[in-house]
Amino acid sequence: MSTELLWFIGGLSLLDTLSPATLGVTVYLILTEKKKLGSRLMIYLFTIVGCYFGAGVAIKLGFGFLFDMFSSFIQNRVVSWIIFSIGGILFVWSFYVPKKKQTSGVLMKKGRTNSSMVMLGVTTTIVEIGTALPYFTAIALMTNSALVWYEWIPVLLAYNIIMILLPILLYALYIWVGSGMQKPLEYLQQYFSQNTSSVTSWVMCIVGLVLIFYSVDYL
Repeated sequence: MSTELLWFIGGLSLLDTLSPATLGVTVYLILTEKKKLGSRLMIYLFTIVGCYFGAGVAIKLGFGFLFDMFSSFIQNRVVSWIIFSIGGILFVWSFYVPKKKQTSGVLMKKGRTNSSMVMLGVTTTIVEIGTALPYFTAIALMTNSALVWYEWIPVLLAYNIIMILLPILLYALYIWVGSGMQKPLEYLQQYFSQNTSSVTSWVMCIVGLVLIFYSVDYL
């Protein structure tokens, strides 16, 4: 496993820490949950980790099967041009992502229990997994590098742990600073509830650049 590959995957995992849905729910819970905040937040976040990891393993095995079937085409110049073009499209499209507003009405207002936190984590995963471009890109890079299972499983697990570090950091700051975090958290809640397009555009831009740089050697 090359250091360059780890840098690519590490950078993509840091991008995934900017998930608007996960951060938005985390901020909402910190601001509104009065009892058992720590345990319920951890249940929510690690449900996301479990769901993403399970989906990632399934996708990786699927990619591996396709890679075995079409390995002679992976580094084909035509295929590389296709990947390069997709990266270019994502990069250009990132500058034209339409502005949109979201409300926080989808979040539960009452009746939060441990089981509801699990369901919320599953729901968050379902909502986000279809647009998890950094995650798909990281899995594709691992497949293209022909990593064996004892190499890619720890990397995939570490990726998913890194994904939830920012929400955990927000919670840690809230515990440490206390009421001093109230206004910053309210600002974050307002930002994520009103506009997620800027985060999406940055993710698309950087994923596009990763695809461009990774495929350029085979053009």
